[in-house]
Formats: sequence, structure tokens, C-alpha cells
Amino acid sequence: MIRVLIADDHEIVRAGLRQFISEEPDIQVTGEAGSGDEVMAQLRDGEFDVLVLDISMPDRNGIDVLKLIRQRKPDLPVLILSTYPEDQYAINLIRAGASGYLTKESAPDDLVKAIRTVAQGRRYVSATVADLLIGGLDKPTEQPVHQMLSEREFQIFCKLSRGQSVSVIADELFLSVKTVSTYRSRILEKMGMKTNADLTYYAIKNGLVE
Repeated sequence: MIRVLIADDHEIVRAGLRQFISEEPDIQVTGEAGSGDEVMAQLRDGEFDVLVLDISMPDRNGIDVLKLIRQRKPDLPVLILSTYPEDQYAINLIRAGASGYLTKESAPDDLVKAIRTVAQGRRYVSATVADLLIGGLDKPTEQPVHQMLSEREFQIFCKLSRGQSVSVIADELFLSVKTVSTYRSRILEKMGMKTNADLTYYAIKNGLVE
């Protein structure tokens, strides 16, 4: 039996996922979480084979949660389920350690297939993500500039683009203000931008923030 933890801040989404997953004889939802802190609490107290994780969470976002899980539960497969299209987040999150990425518009059968795939220790990559990966190898200069960021740079970029200050980011990530400032400078240089406002504009234009 594949034990699944569902993490999404919308109860109705969790209920829908739980309903169609319960119809599968080999998969069972054994835990639910509505926030990043609840995810970490569940993982401390229970045993799961797959985490289905939304990016948008009310306290810690899915990117922060993914990084924590990779540190504390490195063998746990994490399947990202998001409203954001694959071309915006999938590459960066797979690079950061996600086992797969699906949009919430995907068919239920695709999610079930993805859960089974990652539970076996393999990556689940949709045809769209596969094309993005292949396209990035063939034509690296045509990649969106945020895909050139490292895992930590992308994490901090997302926070800066949402208007968080360097000091707040430093507190959240347990880094020094100087370290975050250095990352900020590196991000701006890599992306060819000068201010946080430029980062926010880019993020909005590319659908990385709502």
C-alpha cells in the first residue's frame, strides 16, 4: 500500500484528491496538511511513501518545504501539484529535488500514475516537462532566465519578487543578512536586472506570482 500525504491549503482540493485516490486499491491517503508547518509536523509523527505538495502554502511556500524535506527526509518522493503551468516552475523544482511536477488541470489518472511512479523511486515527467528539459539542452540560450538560477537563488528570487525584505528572508532561511544580500546581488546580475521591482515585474509577467 502506498501511503500518501496530501499538502494543500484548500480543504476542498484535499477532499477531492482524497476521494479519487481512495478508489485505487494500492494507494491510501494517510495524512493531510494545510500549511508548510503542518507538513513538517506530519512527517515527524508519521510514515509516508509519497508527499503530494502544492507550491502555494500560507506560511512556508512549497519551495521552502521541499528544501527542508530534502534535508530531513532525503528519500521521500515529493510530487508537486500546482496551479502554475509547467514551463514556469517545473524545471527549477525538479532541479531542487522534486520527483515530479503536475498541474491541477491534469487528469486524475495522471496523478495516480505519477504517485505510483515516484513511489518506485523514479521521476515522473510529463510530456510537456520532457520537452522543456530537451529544449533546454538543445537551446540553452532560449531558456527563461529564472531557469538559470541555482536552487537557493531561485528560492530567494521567489521571496524577493513577492516583496519580502532581505532581513525577513534571512530570518526565514536561517541565513545572515549579508549572505542573502550576496544572493540578491547574484540574482540581479544573472537576470540582468537592477532592483527588486524589476524582479517583481518579471515574476508577474512570467506568471511566477499571482
